[in-house]
Amino acid sequence: MTTVKSFLMAGAMTALAGVAMAQDLAPLNSDEEQDRMDWSELTERFGELSAPAEGTRVGGVSKTLTNEYWRSLGEGYQNMADAHGVGFAYQAAPSEGDQLGQLSIAENMILQGFNGLLVSPQTDNNLQPAVETAARNGIVVVNVNDAVIPSAAHYVGNVQRDNGVRVAQWFIDNSPDGGKVAVIEGQPGVFAAGQRTDGFTATISGVEGFEVVASIPANWSRETAYDAASTILQQHPDLIGFYANNDGMALGVIEAVKSAGLQDQVAVFGTDGISDAYASIRAGDLTGTVDSFPVLTGEVAMEVMLRLIEGQDIPRVVATPQALITADNVDQYSVEDTGALRALLLSE
Repeated sequence: MTTVKSFLMAGAMTALAGVAMAQDLAPLNSDEEQDRMDWSELTERFGELSAPAEGTRVGGVSKTLTNEYWRSLGEGYQNMADAHGVGFAYQAAPSEGDQLGQLSIAENMILQGFNGLLVSPQTDNNLQPAVETAARNGIVVVNVNDAVIPSAAHYVGNVQRDNGVRVAQWFIDNSPDGGKVAVIEGQPGVFAAGQRTDGFTATISGVEGFEVVASIPANWSRETAYDAASTILQQHPDLIGFYANNDGMALGVIEAVKSAGLQDQVAVFGTDGISDAYASIRAGDLTGTVDSFPVLTGEVAMEVMLRLIEGQDIPRVVATPQALITADNVDQYSVEDTGALRALLLSE
C-alpha cells in the first residue's frame, strides 16, 4: 500500500529530477533552439488534446495589462482554458518596468498550488527565482513571449529576429536607392528587443545604400519613443524610415513624424499587431506592423501547457506564426475569430 510518506518522496524525486533536467539544458535561444516544432504540427504529432484531470489549474503571469498585446495573450489563454474546463487566473505587474512586482506575483501563484505557470517575464532574468522554485515543486512552467529565461525548459512564441528581418526586407524592396533608417528599441536586457533590433540592423546594413543612423532604447514607452524619434528627425531630416520594437512605440514615432511634417517621406513600422496599429495602417499613418497574433499565441501556449501537464514530450520550443501587415493586406488579416485565423495561416 502506498503511504503518504512514500507518495511525498516520489513527488519530491520527480520535482528534483525536473530541476536537474533544467540545469542540464543549454541556455535557451528561442530563435535558434534546434529542439523545436511549429504550432501547426501539435495535433498531427501528438494527437487530439485529452481532457485535463479534474481540478487542473493554470496561472498566467504577464508583463503588464496596460499593453493590448498582453491582454490579448491572456484572452487566448482563457479561450483554451474555458474550452477544456481548466481553472485559470491571469495577473500582471502594474507596469512593464516593475520587475520585482512581477516576481512577487509569480511567487504567490506558486504558493496557491497551480499545476502550471505561463510566464512572460519582463527581462530575461527577473523571474528566474520563481522558475527554480516552481521546478522544485513539480510545477510546469512555459515561457511565453517575449523575454527568454535562459533555463526555461519550454518556450512558446514567434521567431523574434524575424520581426526585424521582415521589416528590413520591406525597406530593401521598396527603397531601391537606399537611405537612412533608425531603430527605436524596447527594453535593454530583453531577448526579444535585442533580436528584433539585430534582425533589422544586420539585414538592412548588409545592403548597399542603407545606413542605420540611430538605435535608441525607449523601454516600450510611447512617450519615450516620441522624444527619441523627434531628436533623430532633427539630426537626420532626410531619414526615410523607423523600425520600432513594438506598436506602442511605433505610434509614438508616428506622432513625432507628423509633428516634423515628414509623413510623406518617413515610413514607420512596429511589432505586435495590436488593434491601434491596424487602425493606424488603415488611416494611412503607420506603414506596417509585424503581427504575432497574440490571441492565437495564447491558445497555443495553453494547449502546450496542458499537454505537458498530461506528460507529453513536447519540444523545447513551439514556434507561433507572424506576418508583415501593410495597407496591402490589412483587410486580409483583420480576423477576430481565431478559428478563421488558424485556417488562414494554415492555408499559406
